[in-house]
Amino acid sequence: MSRIVMKFGGTSVADPDRIKNVAQRVAREVKRGNEVAVVVSAMAGATNQLVAWTRALAKIPTAREYDVVVASGEQVTIGLLAIALEEIGIRAKSWMGWQIPIKTDGQHSVARIEAIEGKALIADMKKKIVPVVAGFQGVAPDGSVSTLGRGGSDTSAVALAAALKADRCDIYTDVDGVYTCDPRIVTKARKLDKITYEEMLELASQGAKVLQTRSVEIAMSYRVRVQVLSSFTDQPGTLVVDEDEIVEKAIVSGIAYSRDEAKITLQGIADRPGIAATIFGALAEAGVNVDMIVQSASLDGKSTDMTFTVGRADLERAKKTLAGVKRKIAWKKAIFDPSVVKLSVIGVGMRSHAGVARRMFQTLAENGINIQAISTSEIKVSVLVDEKFTELALRALHAAYGLDAA
Repeated sequence: MSRIVMKFGGTSVADPDRIKNVAQRVAREVKRGNEVAVVVSAMAGATNQLVAWTRALAKIPTAREYDVVVASGEQVTIGLLAIALEEIGIRAKSWMGWQIPIKTDGQHSVARIEAIEGKALIADMKKKIVPVVAGFQGVAPDGSVSTLGRGGSDTSAVALAAALKADRCDIYTDVDGVYTCDPRIVTKARKLDKITYEEMLELASQGAKVLQTRSVEIAMSYRVRVQVLSSFTDQPGTLVVDEDEIVEKAIVSGIAYSRDEAKITLQGIADRPGIAATIFGALAEAGVNVDMIVQSASLDGKSTDMTFTVGRADLERAKKTLAGVKRKIAWKKAIFDPSVVKLSVIGVGMRSHAGVARRMFQTLAENGINIQAISTSEIKVSVLVDEKFTELALRALHAAYGLDAA
């Protein structure tokens, strides 16, 4: 007997027929003798509609009441799934985040989970009652409803699995696993049987949409085995596990890309201590996250050019912030370019193999693709290129690292 948390996203519970399908999948695990808890998202499109209604009434809704509204989508699906399970003979009980409780900090709409009380759920599971838990939501210190941000149901599920000491957390979605690259662009992409937490975290943070970044961080911290699989097929998925569970580490496991990038170049900045701190400090205070940074000094050593990237949605805020900074620090020219894409080659095998970056640079050069910026970590190499080369670059790199399916 295993203890399993099953999480179903919005497309998996999009209508009554799909909810019935989810109920059958849950029933199958229960009949195998497993203890099961379920986490669900709102129906596909429901959260967008709720957000739109708040925006129709206020450009910037009160954070507390915004959470009350957008959290209601999950209340509908937990009730419906519990009804569907009871209808086929599986005892079930729906749980809102505050009822468990899932305790969070007080940052409405982007709350972080601080603790989960799992005793009541475990007691139900031992009685063969399936807890059906609302994802995405919790309770703030003042007792009000809080939400975890978009994609927060993945975070809810993995955190719940950690609290319940589950053997596995199964994330059911509209894809059947983690691929070496986006199969919509690279048709020869392969589904991976296993991938390490570190690799999955890099893939998620560099643009892969399979799992939410915070959910992977929690899985890695608490060593929760996560399986990504499809709600619509019975094929095995991809296991996200500790590195020790993978005997033969691939040099490169996957290639991710992010179109959510904008490049900013400041030319002719005075080259003296404190300049970077002033620029990036102001951006941080404005809530603008900076990613890749490249700085090059001029020949006379008196000025420098600085290039960095921000999220495309933050570009206008960055422009406004930099306009204020320019009163303190002058530069000759500012260039803003939203038409860039970040490509990332990822694999734990990089730790023990040289030449991964060289192959990336060489492959891009052979295809006439200019690199605008570079950043690296222990298991990742990222480059910034012109957005028009996205598909060409992904396919070329996928083949260059031997990732193409036979």
